[in-house]
Amino acid sequence: MAPKTKKFTFLPHTADIKFSASGKTLEEAFANSALAVREAMTKDNIKAKIKKGIGIMGDDIENLLYNLLEEIIFLLDAENFIISKVENLIISKDKAGYSLKCDFLGDKSGGYEFDEHIKAITYHDMKVEKKKEGSYEIEVVLDV
Repeated sequence: MAPKTKKFTFLPHTADIKFSASGKTLEEAFANSALAVREAMTKDNIKAKIKKGIGIMGDDIENLLYNLLEEIIFLLDAENFIISKVENLIISKDKAGYSLKCDFLGDKSGGYEFDEHIKAITYHDMKVEKKKEGSYEIEVVLDV
């Protein structure tokens, strides 16, 4: 059996949190980025009790990623919802830009212990890169 590849890693950063996420596809890299944001918030094992359908638009691929990750912060702040999993993530492109649909599975945030309060996603050092072999690597800095 092949060793399980790591979905994301946290990188050194002076004041904020920086992570790198990867995936065999752009969709997988986006989903792993969402999981990295959740992991930065809490290390707790979040139950997948609630399902939320998400629709996001973006002018370009970085803006789409930014909007997806900001949605995770918004859902925690506005609806006390913390994600556990990302499923059915589909990215499409048309004349208007990019769109993304997915399902967030998660739970109400009460009863979980939070390590960091993430204030915002930043464009600083943001990178969405397609590698030679076809996989994707993403880097994002989280403002804490």
